[in-house]
Amino acid sequence: MSENEAGNVLPDAEHHEGGFRPMSELMDAVRAVDTSRGGPHYGDFVEQVRTLMDRARLTVPPDELVQEAAGILEKLNDRLAAYVGEEWDAPGWTRFDLPARGNVTLPPYQVDRVDREGVAARITYRTFHLGGNAAAHGGYISLGFDDLMGLAGSAHSGSVTRTASLTVDYRSITPLNKELKLRAWAERQEGRKVWIKATLHDGDRLCAEANGLFIVLKPGQP
Repeated sequence: MSENEAGNVLPDAEHHEGGFRPMSELMDAVRAVDTSRGGPHYGDFVEQVRTLMDRARLTVPPDELVQEAAGILEKLNDRLAAYVGEEWDAPGWTRFDLPARGNVTLPPYQVDRVDREGVAARITYRTFHLGGNAAAHGGYISLGFDDLMGLAGSAHSGSVTRTASLTVDYRSITPLNKELKLRAWAERQEGRKVWIKATLHDGDRLCAEANGLFIVLKPGQP
């Protein structure tokens, strides 16, 4: 992990800004990323979940296999239910050693740089993110923008930010299963308002660009 990447300090129900880690403590944890939440094999678990999502998106199984798979998943879900905890305890957004912090709801990405000048990341839209005709769905493209633009807003302001508005312009087809470059940076800040811009490229080709307004949260603000 780069020292430019964020750390792993967790909030609790009383000490947080919008459910995020307090920015005043984030960078203190950069050199001590905690990989114990979920254990050393949590990344394997996340990858298998992602692969299941990919398979389910396009598979056309016979009814016998559908019933078998549903039974297996039902049993697995029952086992996992015994370990469901609070939002504050979940590893699926705090594992900075894993793509997208171990969060299976996000398109997987790797952050190469994050500082006050912006964020540079590599992001991949998988088969699960299919919109049609081998192209990524626009909603998932905006999801990737939203998460990394929020990181850029927080890095620039030194505080936790929440999305107020987000506009995405789709300039060309965004391919699946290919590593793309996403950049996000703050254009300006006025008080608690931070204006963020971002681009998504496949090589030199611009796939999409986004503009957003992010609001710096007050301590404890939802």
